[in-house]
Amino acid sequence: MVSRPEVRELARLGPLEQLRAGRLVRRLTQLAVGLALYGASLAMMIRATLGNASWDVLHQGMALHLPISIGTAVVVMSLVVLLFWIPLRELPGLGTVANAFAVGIAVDVTLAFLGAPDDLWARGLLMVVGVVLNAWATALYIGSQFGPGPRDGLMTGLHRRTGVSIRLVRTGLEVAVVVVGWLLGGVVGVGTVLYALAIGPLVQVLLPLSIVEVRPAPRRS
Repeated sequence: MVSRPEVRELARLGPLEQLRAGRLVRRLTQLAVGLALYGASLAMMIRATLGNASWDVLHQGMALHLPISIGTAVVVMSLVVLLFWIPLRELPGLGTVANAFAVGIAVDVTLAFLGAPDDLWARGLLMVVGVVLNAWATALYIGSQFGPGPRDGLMTGLHRRTGVSIRLVRTGLEVAVVVVGWLLGGVVGVGTVLYALAIGPLVQVLLPLSIVEVRPAPRRS
């Protein structure tokens, strides 16, 4: 009888438990790399000019109807999403807080150095690479076990509470926000469709490979 390979799973850790769970250098490095790559990948998709990433369609739609910028819409939506963490009993952490700041900085830095390609094939390639890199970055920073970002915490919380696969939960969320954002006037393109349909399956594959195993918190007698 052939034994199945061990499947790594995310631990449920509070903020202090995350810092006490060991392998800090490896996990902090993975968190930083993941957040930097996440911001860089969003900038790549912006420069491809083939359609915004799913949540950015919603953010743009909100900015068209409210007296706020797209950046402010991102913050407002993050706070709204965090409210849904309460019934899902998701636990925030360093990664949750860092997500709100590091990703934005990485986007701005990447946009400062990366121009938009002129040729359609180059823009298409930039979009595809951006989507794949975004999925890998998501797996890296969630797998560091410092807590997911607001939107990814919604994904993992729904997965944990419902038993529905990461792939289906992520794809469902992406499609939903694209539809709402489009109805509000957000820009949708072929890149948006690619991102919405591909990001779930990609994270489903990459997340188990990126989870850093940590020590479970000792139980009190």
